[in-house]
This record gives sequence, C-alpha cells and structure tokens, in this order.
Amino acid sequence: MVIAPSVLSADLTRLADQVAQVTEGGADWLHVDVMDGRFVPNLTFGTKMIAALRGLTDVPLDVHLMVVQPEHYIEPFADAGATVFTFHPEATVHVQRHLDAARQRGMRAGLALNPATPLAHAEEAFDDLDLLLIMTVNPGFAGQQYLPGATAKIARAHRLRLERNPAVRLEVDGGISRETIVAARRAGADTFVAGSAVFCAGDPAAAVRELRRMCLPVV
Repeated sequence: MVIAPSVLSADLTRLADQVAQVTEGGADWLHVDVMDGRFVPNLTFGTKMIAALRGLTDVPLDVHLMVVQPEHYIEPFADAGATVFTFHPEATVHVQRHLDAARQRGMRAGLALNPATPLAHAEEAFDDLDLLLIMTVNPGFAGQQYLPGATAKIARAHRLRLERNPAVRLEVDGGISRETIVAARRAGADTFVAGSAVFCAGDPAAAVRELRRMCLPVV
C-alpha cells in the first residue's frame, strides 16, 4: 500500500517543512499534479517543482500530467527527477509509444482516466503499464468531493488488472480522506493520493499515519 500526499494542497511557502512532515509520517511517494490550463482549467507545476522536491527528499515523485501532448514532457521530467510519469490517453495519440519512452528514460509509466473515461481507453495498453490512476473527481482543482460512482470503477479496474497484469499499481486520486479511503481500498486500490486530507490537517504526519491505519483492515 502506498500513501502519496499531493503537494497541490501544500503550503508552498513552507514546502521543505511540509515535505519533512509527511515523510516523517511515513508517506511513501509525493504526488505532483502538472496542469497546463488546456487539458484542465488550471495551471500548476513544471520541472522546477519536480527538481525542488527531488532536492528535498529521496521518496519517489509520482507525477500526474493533466496536459495536452504529454510526450513533450518525458525528457525534461525524467531529467528533473520524476519517478512515475502518468498521463491521460485522451491527451495524445501514440499512447503505447509514450509509455515506452517514459520507461526508456527510467520512469514508471502510467495512464490516468477521468471519471467519465471508460476503462477501455487503458485496456489495449494494459500490458505496458506500471500504474493505472482512476480519478475519483473531475481533475483540475484540489479539495473536491469523492464521486461515489468511482468505487465501482475502481473495482472493475481491479478485476481487469488481476486478469491482465497483476503487477500494475491501482491508484486513486480525488477526495481521498479517512472517510473515503476504506471504500477505495476495499474496491482494490493500493495507491492513494491525498491532498487536503493531509496538508490541511493540523498535523500532516499524523494525517498520513491515520490514512494508512484506516485502510489496512480489508474485510
């Protein structure tokens, strides 16, 4: 199981302190949302943020690209220190080619699916994936509420990976909190992105530990 706090919700004026707090709490990865203002209606981070985080910690950097033509970011993000390179299949044409290029640059390759994007968009490339990210909100902004219908989609994705490629990590992102993480875990997710639930808590380290505690008992 992986807990990946999203720096989109961090206090960037205290970035070093916030990273230290969540890693002290046992965060496995740091999640970095990259938005270009075109694929989603927001503009966020780029190579400088990835490089800055790499200078602060050695935990894996889980980079989620909500951008048009993500292939243009493969080399610069690899050079900046990204560990996981995840993009949306709707944002480009040659999906398998870009997954392979990300792996060739030493990153793990992932696909992300919006709430209304069918699993079929990832199915043909499933053998080339290291990670499948199921969005549990419509992407673009932090602090949104988990969409209840996402749980059934997570379960379908879990069945697909058991059939096709059990080594693929199944990640969820959007509205993940101590109230929603249990349902996502029971549906089969093993990697959890949490922003507001961690960085807006009074004690981010304790929030990470609590998220892990909440989703460990799967019954």
